[in-house]
Amino acid sequence: MVTRPVERYGVYLADLDPTRGREIAKTRPVVVVSRDDMNRFLDTVVVCPLTTKLHPRWRSRVQTACAGRKAEIAVDQIRTISKERLGRRLDELEPATAMLLRRLITEMYGE
Repeated sequence: MVTRPVERYGVYLADLDPTRGREIAKTRPVVVVSRDDMNRFLDTVVVCPLTTKLHPRWRSRVQTACAGRKAEIAVDQIRTISKERLGRRLDELEPATAMLLRRLITEMYGE
C-alpha cells in the first residue's frame, strides 16, 4: 500500500484483481487521473490501467512508455480503486502525454 501522497499522472503498480467480465485484470501499472485535492482527502483514486498489448488504431487508448516499455493507457477501462490496491510508484507521465490523456477523457466522458 502507498504511504506517501498519491499524485495525479503518477504511474503506480496496482492489484486490479478480482475483476468481472472483460475488465483488465492482474497486477499492472495504472496512471492516476483523479485530481490531487481528491487524492489527498479520499481513500480512493481514479485510474486508467496500462497495457503492453498495443492497439494503435483504437481511439480509446493513449500511446506512452512506462519504465522504458511501450504501453497504452486504456481510457476505456477507467475505474475507481481503493488506495490499498496501489503499490510502488513506477513512473510519471510526460506533460504532453498527460495533456493528450486529459483531452481523451474529456472527449469520451465529457459533454
